Amino acid sequence: MRRTRPPAVLLAVLLGILGLGPTAQAAAPAESSAAAATGLHISGGRLLEGNGNDFIMRGVNHAHTWYPGETQSLADIKALGANTVRVVLSNGHRWTKNSPEDVAAVVAQCKANRLICVLEVHDTTGYGEESAAASLDQAADYWIGLKSVLTGEENYIVINIGNEPWGNTNPAGWTAPTTAAIQKLRGAGFQHTIMVDAPNWGQDWQNVMRDNAQSVYKADTTGNLIFSIHMYSVYDTAQEITDYLNTFVSARLPILIGEFGGPPDQYGDPDENTMMAAAQQLKLGYLAWSWSGNTDPILDMTTNFDPNKLTDWGKRVFNGPNGIAETSREATVYSGGSGGDTQAPTAPGTPIASAVTATSATLTWPAATDNVGVAGYDIVRVSGGTETRVATSTGASASITGLTAATSYTFAVYARDAAGNRSARSATVGVTTEAGGGSGAGCSVGYRVVGDWGSGFQGEISIRNTGSAAISGWTLGFSFADGQTISNMWGGTPQQSGAAVTVTPAAYTSTIPVGGSVTVGFTANRGSTNSAPTAFTLSGSSCATG
Repeated sequence: MRRTRPPAVLLAVLLGILGLGPTAQAAAPAESSAAAATGLHISGGRLLEGNGNDFIMRGVNHAHTWYPGETQSLADIKALGANTVRVVLSNGHRWTKNSPEDVAAVVAQCKANRLICVLEVHDTTGYGEESAAASLDQAADYWIGLKSVLTGEENYIVINIGNEPWGNTNPAGWTAPTTAAIQKLRGAGFQHTIMVDAPNWGQDWQNVMRDNAQSVYKADTTGNLIFSIHMYSVYDTAQEITDYLNTFVSARLPILIGEFGGPPDQYGDPDENTMMAAAQQLKLGYLAWSWSGNTDPILDMTTNFDPNKLTDWGKRVFNGPNGIAETSREATVYSGGSGGDTQAPTAPGTPIASAVTATSATLTWPAATDNVGVAGYDIVRVSGGTETRVATSTGASASITGLTAATSYTFAVYARDAAGNRSARSATVGVTTEAGGGSGAGCSVGYRVVGDWGSGFQGEISIRNTGSAAISGWTLGFSFADGQTISNMWGGTPQQSGAAVTVTPAAYTSTIPVGGSVTVGFTANRGSTNSAPTAFTLSGSSCATG
């Protein structure tokens, strides 16, 4: 779960005391002679399947405990190429308890959709700082109560004892209860791979997990333990990310990025590009936060759980460089044998364009075939010798949005199967969008002050698309009345000349779907008065206010 950087964390970063560089480590942990290759297990610092194949998680987090009716989500996540889903559960301490029957149904859905299932208790979030949080010992008791539905599923599930199980208050207190919870589960007979999250709300900015990982790992009698780091605002430089991950890899300690975000907030701009690239280079898993339903919707990958309405964040995770569609490979336990399904689908037929507007087009194509089954299609824009994935689809059609008026495009389609095999590329189709339809038409802007401390304030601007076509590549214009000056902004880039301000979007706010909205936040300096702007334009056209 995303946590903004609290004041103590912010101060630490400003003082430059993160200290994420590699540290001296003990020799590589030895594999326990008692460890049996029962399903997913650890060997040589790697997560392996029961048959010995390397398994690299590529997936997302899904908030099942808060949205138990969204059972279609697992199938949708799989159709977009994921091989893993991390499922949010509750032990009943803070939220409604997920029963053994419900957990068994979730595991069955994961298996039916050929996904590896990471199950986690979310009630532990921020223990020691969050007064409502459950302890790791309470989480361990919950897992023991589920033993009858989890035993025998070692090939398909990983048990993540508790989400972000320690806050920023005395994070050194994380080590002993983490070790005790692991040993409690092993004492109860669990042979599953166990996952443990870091303190500091999962981000380990004080390096407690990093510096104690050896001792915690050695306390697991099976050796089937993997560490999970959550990367948000603390990880806003490439050096911080690569130093942290490489410290574990060099020590042959298993690790993955169990949560991460990309959209910036007022505390920093996470470097998701380096996170995903480093995970691919080091062959480490990653699980992005999160599918849908966030109170902070910039972290939603889909709008209202609809896989056909990927947000910019969703497009980045699934379709961007080093993304899920490009790098995910299905667990071979679902394909059988050591090699699994290696036969790629046939190439889709030539796409046909229809319903072309100034900003969108619909593509349809003859379906591909596969020896097992086509799982989905990747639609790419072709420009010279380069390709850019612009959409995915589970069927033989797709709507391409966010296009520029009066512009020529070339598109093509790939098919892929559940094992991640990709077809040859289809023939291409040319599309020229219509002229006109200025992107400022049909808009409404809301402005509010979120916080005020006398000499400065935090503001928020919401831009809603009330028109009939998607808005793309917008420029927002307005003027302050009382000499306010913007000092920092997230969600956009400001330029200010006197009272006049123009804002251009960040990548994740650049497209506003019909009926949708994006939010830009900022901090600013102010004088004795702080009147709100009264008029706004979007790409030169006036917007309604309110």
